[in-house]
Amino acid sequence: MPLKTNFALTMLPKLLTCFSSIFLSINQSDIVVVLSIVVVFFLILLILGVRKSYKLKKENERLDKISEEMARQEEKYKDFTDGHMYGGN
Repeated sequence: MPLKTNFALTMLPKLLTCFSSIFLSINQSDIVVVLSIVVVFFLILLILGVRKSYKLKKENERLDKISEEMARQEEKYKDFTDGHMYGGN
């Protein structure tokens, strides 16, 4: 067991040094560029979503109008016994 503890104690500072050098090598401008790309991406998604919502709303209004017109129309009675199965030729 002491060997594992020793190994962990010797590797931990090396890992921390490695991670800190990675984090320190990232500049503020790199972070700004990445955040700008992310903001633009989500802004495009938002615009596309609003546009799709607007189109769906227009389509829904059009279908409601058609549905109301169909409800107003009176269906004329069609004599279905006039076919060949009923001998009305």
